[in-house]
Amino acid sequence: MRHALDEAAQAASAGEVPVGAVVLGPDGALLATGRNEREATDDPTAHAEVLALRRAAAALGSWRLTGCTLVVTLEPCTMCAGALVQSRVARVVYGARDEKAGAVGSLWDVVRDRRLNHRPEVIHGVLEDRCAGLLTAFFRER
Repeated sequence: MRHALDEAAQAASAGEVPVGAVVLGPDGALLATGRNEREATDDPTAHAEVLALRRAAAALGSWRLTGCTLVVTLEPCTMCAGALVQSRVARVVYGARDEKAGAVGSLWDVVRDRRLNHRPEVIHGVLEDRCAGLLTAFFRER
């Protein structure tokens, strides 16, 4: 999570909502990183999670991220939760809950929907106060 927090801090420095993500391989090695880049790229899909998943898939040479873990500072939204299911990650670890748009247990629970073909393990609340504090400080300044 500390690597994801570093990515989130870099996003904040660039004027982006401070969300950072990393993908760890099945062996725990760092495969890819991502941070929000929507403002910089004018791309509505440039969420930290999506960018990290794309980079991990490129590193592995496969869209199937079987056995991988995505670690992200903020609970994924519906778009990102769908991408997690589609990429077949083994687990999702997140810090702060997102009561307004969270799709991994708060508002929705896309990743554990029994109607879908894949359901990753979910671990939440990791360094939650630090993750939430970064977001609170960012929005307070705005």
